[in-house]
Amino acid sequence: MNQEKQVLLKAEEIQRIVSRMAHEIVEKSGDLHELALIGIRSRGAHLVRRLAKKIEEISGVAASVGDIDVTPYRDDVRKSDRALASPTPTIPISIEDKTVILVDDVIYTGRTVRAALDLLSQAGKSKRILLAILIDRGDRELPIKPDIVGKNVRADNSERVNVMLQESDGVDVVTLTESRPKRSLL
Repeated sequence: MNQEKQVLLKAEEIQRIVSRMAHEIVEKSGDLHELALIGIRSRGAHLVRRLAKKIEEISGVAASVGDIDVTPYRDDVRKSDRALASPTPTIPISIEDKTVILVDDVIYTGRTVRAALDLLSQAGKSKRILLAILIDRGDRELPIKPDIVGKNVRADNSERVNVMLQESDGVDVVTLTESRPKRSLL
């Protein structure tokens, strides 16, 4: 099955957007010494490291950086898949009294972010949490809105936004493809 692919962002555009997002984080965060950057696995973990590097270039301050697996906190994943993941919240850095920047590649329904917020609330009391997203494709199921958005994209429910990053995919590109139709059991 050959899927039509539309390129939304190329490597240079992604780099420029990450730079702009880092500047926004610096502007909105206040005391950068009290900043904790948390990426949602998998591609949010790569983006958070890029943002941290850019923030350090801009400000000279190295922020605390970590990543989280939200699988056990998702309400839209089969229980058997959640059971395989760690049941206790593990965040590799302290978030106590810090401004937390939660980072992910794409926001769609809001369920991944809700799961991340559940995990963060069990791990400690942060000063505040800001949400930074590379691609916002709209159409939420939950009332969650990012504070920092790289790019807004309109996509139908039948379409999928694919973020590919050098660290995991060998290339930096964002594409839009038709979702594979679900197979009928009949």
